[in-house]
Amino acid sequence: LYFEIFRQNLFNRQTSKRAYEVGKKHYDTGNDIFQAMLDPTMSYSCGYWAEADNLAQAQKHKLDLICRKLMLQPGERVLEIGCGWGSFAQYAAENYGVEVHGITISKEQQTLAQERCAGLPVTIELMDYRDLQGQFDKIVSIGMFEHVGPKNYPVYFDSAMKLLKPEGLFLLHTIGIHATSLKVDPWIDKYIFRNGKLPSAEELASVLNSRFVIEDWHNFGTDYDKTLMAWWENFDKAWPDLSTHYDERFYRMWKYYLHSCAGFFRSKQGQLWQLVLSKRGREGEYRSLR
Repeated sequence: LYFEIFRQNLFNRQTSKRAYEVGKKHYDTGNDIFQAMLDPTMSYSCGYWAEADNLAQAQKHKLDLICRKLMLQPGERVLEIGCGWGSFAQYAAENYGVEVHGITISKEQQTLAQERCAGLPVTIELMDYRDLQGQFDKIVSIGMFEHVGPKNYPVYFDSAMKLLKPEGLFLLHTIGIHATSLKVDPWIDKYIFRNGKLPSAEELASVLNSRFVIEDWHNFGTDYDKTLMAWWENFDKAWPDLSTHYDERFYRMWKYYLHSCAGFFRSKQGQLWQLVLSKRGREGEYRSLR
């Protein structure tokens, strides 16, 4: 235990060089797994179930909620930090007429996202957020911040400050934890999300202090329980076909991963936060949406 705390807090486990490890370990597991488990949009983050009856609806409602919170307008240039398989980029470009520049650290995600967004004003690059350049009207990051790590929070938000136009908005969608912790779950770190670390509200508020204005902070963590159990049902149903490429050990590992995470949110140790951030000096009032 003490060695793990020492390792987590002395070393920067999310350097630029190590940023691609989670892509190779988890996101490059196989697109067939994620295509079977996820909804048609390929959203690998918490759905929004307030008015949804199924996973597909919950994910579309989540994507639309994000677009409305960002107040997207046709022709705007949007940066997505951690674009996954292109769910937001495709939805925002098709429904809100924006141009999206997405980045990912997974080659498998990049390939499929480019295929799904073909013909749209969307670019998908294999890139670490620390290498980004340019100016954007809006920034969004959905389920990527969990991989940043506390030692890199200042450079992450300083990068976003540099990239965002003065009147822009930045939506951060991230898992949070109920209390600041000096360690991570060793099983999740070894087998699922290499080098990840969940932020607490205290850690987020501290690093945002003097940087961004927090326009809105929305928690719908209990929706992640429903999302994870829907993923499990899809995965379990698809297993007879998937089992030709993956063994029983993988099945047990994936089952434990999805169920333990559902319990994490069901107990409310885990939260799901959407923060809307702006630069100090941005004109006009921001009205929160639910």
